[in-house]
Amino acid sequence: MKRSSQVDRQTAETNISLQLDLDGSGRSEIHTGVGFLDHMLTLFAKHGLFDLEVRCDGDTHVDAHHTTEDIGICLGTAFAQALGDKRGITRYGHMILPMEETLVTVAVDLSGRQYVVYNAPIPAPKIGQFDSELVEDFWYAFASHALCNFHVLLHYGRNSHHIAEAVFKASARALRAATRPEPGRTDVPSTKGTLSD
Repeated sequence: MKRSSQVDRQTAETNISLQLDLDGSGRSEIHTGVGFLDHMLTLFAKHGLFDLEVRCDGDTHVDAHHTTEDIGICLGTAFAQALGDKRGITRYGHMILPMEETLVTVAVDLSGRQYVVYNAPIPAPKIGQFDSELVEDFWYAFASHALCNFHVLLHYGRNSHHIAEAVFKASARALRAATRPEPGRTDVPSTKGTLSD
C-alpha cells in the first residue's frame, strides 16, 4: 500500500500545497519563500528518506511566522494521513544526533495523541533573517496535527544554526524509525487496538 498524501491549505495568510511519500528516497522540491525553512525541509526529507514537495505563498512581507507554522500544520497532517491506521508500523523512534559542537535527542511516539516537550533553546534570536523561536513553533504545529508525542532535548550546543539543523535532522531520523514497518508485525502496535485517539 502506498503511504503518501497531499495536503492543500489556504487561509488569508498562506496558500500551501504539500505532497509527502513516506517510502521515498529523500527527494525534495521545496519553495516556501523562506530560505532557512527551505534548507531545513530539504535536509528533513533527505535524512528521513521522505519524498517531499512543498509550495507556499505566504505573507512573508510581515515575517516568516505564518508560513513556518502553517507548513508545520500541513506536514503533520500529511504524516497522519499517510500513516492511515498505523497497522504494522514500529510506532516509536528516537535519534541522538551530533552536529559538530551540538548534541540533540529527539524521541517520537506515533500514539494518536499530541504532546510536546521541547527543551532546545537557541541562543541567538535570529539565524540570518529567520526568527529562531520559529523552530519550536514549527514542531509544535507538526506534533499537534501528526497526533504524536514529540520530545526534543538539546544536551549542549553553541551555534544556533547547528542547533536548529540538528533538531530537524534528528526529527527526520526519529520519524523514519517510527514510521517504518516493524518486522513480524501486521497489527496496530497498541493493546487498545487503535492509535487514532
